[in-house]
Amino acid sequence: MVTNQRPEVLVLDVNETLSDMEPLRARFKAVGLPSHALDTWFAATLRDGFALTAADSYAAFRTIGSDVLHSMLLGAGLDATDDVISSVLSGFTRLHAHPDVAPGLMRLHELGFRLVTLTNGAAAMSEQMFAEAGVLQLLEHRLDVEKPGRWKPHAASYRYAAEVCKTQVDRMALLAVHPWDIDGARRAGMLGYYLDRRRTPYPQAFLPPNLTAPDLESLAETLAASYQS
Repeated sequence: MVTNQRPEVLVLDVNETLSDMEPLRARFKAVGLPSHALDTWFAATLRDGFALTAADSYAAFRTIGSDVLHSMLLGAGLDATDDVISSVLSGFTRLHAHPDVAPGLMRLHELGFRLVTLTNGAAAMSEQMFAEAGVLQLLEHRLDVEKPGRWKPHAASYRYAAEVCKTQVDRMALLAVHPWDIDGARRAGMLGYYLDRRRTPYPQAFLPPNLTAPDLESLAETLAASYQS
């Protein structure tokens, strides 16, 4: 279900929420790691970014991701040069959007929602993906956490998005596949919309989402039905 108050701005997470990261598995395999190393690497990168944020510090996604991958390669007895690491991480700029992203965002735009992205990575990494999907012009802002200097789910990152959009946090909703992102946004005052792409149970330890949908198209239609006059 959704709340009675219609959000003005929809804040979209990028990694996994909008981008299909599965092609990165081939890059991990190409440098000698197993394909499931992508999951380990991504989780460890988030862990270290969260740890720095908890310590009131900050480092860029690329910096942390490079460090994690360097350790993984060395631990497996593999070449860990800068060129090898770059051959893997450069894949982020070549990812494609999930099939539901273009029609879903177009429908949300038609419904009058302002659309912005907010990522723990670099906003520039996804520009080509959005351009190829034909949705770049729909995005009012493409934000990352460099300026607030705190990774999501710290409240400062969500408040930064509200400041840029010149609106109140409680007039915004965060869309993400990550429960920790939904929880952080809700604690900061936003609504939380959970995209359950993998059909996984939502953790009970986190604040629940205000709305759950399997993809962006379904979410758009649920919002259309919920807020029609």
